Formats: sequence, C-alpha cells, structure tokens
Amino acid sequence: MRLLLVEDDHQLNQRLYQNLTAQGYAVDTSFDGEEGLYLAQETDYDVAVIDIGLPKLDGLALVEQLRHHKTYPILLLTARDTWQDKVLGLNSGADDYLAKPFQEEELFARLKALIRRSAGQANPVLQFDQLKVDTNLSQVLVSDKAISLTAYEYKLLEYFVRHPQKIISKTELTEHLYEQDFDRDSNVIEVFVKRLRKKLNSEQANLYIQTVRGQGYKFSHG
Repeated sequence: MRLLLVEDDHQLNQRLYQNLTAQGYAVDTSFDGEEGLYLAQETDYDVAVIDIGLPKLDGLALVEQLRHHKTYPILLLTARDTWQDKVLGLNSGADDYLAKPFQEEELFARLKALIRRSAGQANPVLQFDQLKVDTNLSQVLVSDKAISLTAYEYKLLEYFVRHPQKIISKTELTEHLYEQDFDRDSNVIEVFVKRLRKKLNSEQANLYIQTVRGQGYKFSHG
C-alpha cells in the first residue's frame, strides 16, 4: 500500500517512516503543507497521514484542497485534542483523527481500518475459495495451509485481493507498492507475479491472478 506522510517534526517523521515501512507500506514523506499538497495531488495514494500544524500550508487547508480531486482516506495527526478540533478536522474532509502523543499500534490499526473501509471490506480476513488473506496478521493460507511469502510478494497479493475483478496495470502496481525512487522500467512486477503464482501452488493460481494481455493483471475469484 502506498502511503503519504506529511509531518514537520523531523524526528517523528523519520520514526513513522521507518515503522510504517516495516509494516509493509511504501511511504512518501514531506515536511510542509505545500510539498505535501503537490505529492498528494500527483499520486493516487492508498491512504495519507497528515499533521494539522504544518508550515507553509496547514493540514486542514491541505485536506480541503486535496478533497477537490482525491478521495483516498486521510488520517489527521494533531497536538490538539478538543472536540472542536476534531470536528474541524473531520469537516475539512479527513476520515479519522489521532491526537498526539499516540501509540503507533493504534495508528497502524486505524490505517488498516481506513483502507478496508475505502475498499468496502469490513472484515480484515479476505477469503476467495481456498485462498484466505488475513490483512491484520499479513498471513496467507491456501486450503488452510500457511504460505510463506516475501514482504513484496505479500504486498502484491494484498493489493490484488483489495481490488478484485479490476484490471490493474503494471504501472499502477509499481506506484502503489514502491516508493518514489523505484526503477519503474524494471520487469520486477512480472517476476513477483510469477513467484506468487508458484507459491500459491494451486490449480487455481492462474485463475486468481490472470494476465490481461496489453493491460496488466486481474485478480479473479470465480
């Protein structure tokens, strides 16, 4: 999942970048509202984390401008925790609100919930025939047998199962799985799809992840 983090506290920004990356997100970071708005408008992120107290352009104004064009979920961070501040944040177009200081486990849980809701998936465990993906535990089972995937193989599969029946181009997969400086001309997506199909080790593996000639891939589940 591709995530935008806009936070002007450099220490917090760096810590969240490292820990969100460890959680499997491809994270783009910014330290001010103007750059954050540019990044937010240029890319279709899966979710954004935006601090309210930003230099150059505050977080509420950033969200308000962003909502003219983008619909992906936004979680606001703020040092203010009154109900009035929460109302302002939600009315600006944010989907959730977390006051500082916070436990990062709560942030991770809220982000997962936002991504589920934006995909219309209330249950964190997604099942398609014999394939089961637990998005909370990052665990994959086929016929109730655990499948060992690398971090990128899992991220690829999770993106597929969150967008069933949608034709997804290699460019879209690259943009949502990797950070800005990734070599987008490589054939790494083809390699990961091949490895993923092999690891699913099922007669239906190629049916789950179908190649759509000239367009990309489609995750199908019957």
